[in-house]
Amino acid sequence: MKDIVIACVGKPSAGKSSFLNAVTDATAKVGNYPFTTIKPNNGIAYFPIECPCKRFDKTKLCAPRYGRCIDGKRYVPIQILDVAGLVPGASEGQGLGNQFLDDLRHANALIHVVDVSGTTDANGKETVGYDPIGDIEWLRGEIHSWIFGNLNKRWSQIVRRHVAVKASTAETLHNQFSGYGATLSLVQKSLDRSGVKEPMDTWEKETITKIVDAFLEERFPTVIALNKIDLPDSDKNISKIMRKYDQNKIVLSSALAETFLRKLHKQKFIQYEEGTDNVQTKEDLPDSDLKPLDDKLQNRIEKVQDLVLYRYGSTGVQDVILKAVEVLGLVPAFPVKSLTTFANTNGKGVFRDCVLIWPGTTVLEFADIVHPEIAKHYLGAETIGNRKIGEDDVITQENNIICFKTSQATHSSAAGGPANTNTNSTSGGQTAKK
Repeated sequence: MKDIVIACVGKPSAGKSSFLNAVTDATAKVGNYPFTTIKPNNGIAYFPIECPCKRFDKTKLCAPRYGRCIDGKRYVPIQILDVAGLVPGASEGQGLGNQFLDDLRHANALIHVVDVSGTTDANGKETVGYDPIGDIEWLRGEIHSWIFGNLNKRWSQIVRRHVAVKASTAETLHNQFSGYGATLSLVQKSLDRSGVKEPMDTWEKETITKIVDAFLEERFPTVIALNKIDLPDSDKNISKIMRKYDQNKIVLSSALAETFLRKLHKQKFIQYEEGTDNVQTKEDLPDSDLKPLDDKLQNRIEKVQDLVLYRYGSTGVQDVILKAVEVLGLVPAFPVKSLTTFANTNGKGVFRDCVLIWPGTTVLEFADIVHPEIAKHYLGAETIGNRKIGEDDVITQENNIICFKTSQATHSSAAGGPANTNTNSTSGGQTAKK
């Protein structure tokens, strides 16, 4: 098991740093940090989901261990990895290419921040009229070249060993792809996606290329964040990109607008609801403690509203994180002590923990994620309505509130007190193996 990590990638000056500041600044200090492996170049983003406390009229009692819950909107933590800036030639060691490609091993999904305004070239230098489609294509190309090159240069040796030990195709490829953080099941999914059925010892370079293509789709699902949408040439570039790429994996964003609004919110100049176009000032809320705006700030806010909020509905920054969670298929699950009160053993609130799990995670696997002692002494599990669920049942949005039954009292760190349940997940983002 490991924490879910989303890597933020992009060329220099694409707005990656602004995006990271926007997505982690306002909410990163809310509650405790749930992760134990944070490095200096990592951050925490919080994305909203519908909390079950609202469905059961428990909003006033909801007390997340990590993150926050406001009127039934729960902000769930997830790790964001700030990857070294990428330039063409990274697979050959150009720029910080080796560091960039090594960092990717730790990521489950990628957010590619693209300067859609066309005001920076491939190396991040200021220019005019650059086609940002090029950025999307060469980023994927660099990762592909990195993996293909490592595979191709040893291909004859790989095939000889494959034939000698009579391994399956998936097993042999797993030996090669495990260094990129791939499991055997993920390699098998890649093979299925590729459609390749021929024996490995007959593969030509074209077949290896097809295998690497399929592996990239499975191993590094990517969300494209088209940034700087408020600049003059952005519209025409957005249209061009939308026609060429899967729109379900593209989000329009303005990281600088989000950073600006969050800063004014923190300084009490405005009331700003993240992920919306809702901005209120002292003029809108005369009885509030908001500070009055001078003409300069008022004009800047109106410009952001006109160019970003009213046109697109939000700055898009929060939507980028939501889309990354969506492409991974993550399911939020809630271990509780009681299906009646939903309270923690120590009585400090309801729905204390929300654990993100991979699609296909079974009840027993979830028990092990929550705490190994729960799985070790597992007797059964129930969900809403005291409905029993089997240990091999897959957890979905329909049965994700779970009370575990055990054969004996589990350790206090696992259950927080008496037997039969657990409400302490060790991380807000632990997952079952993918």
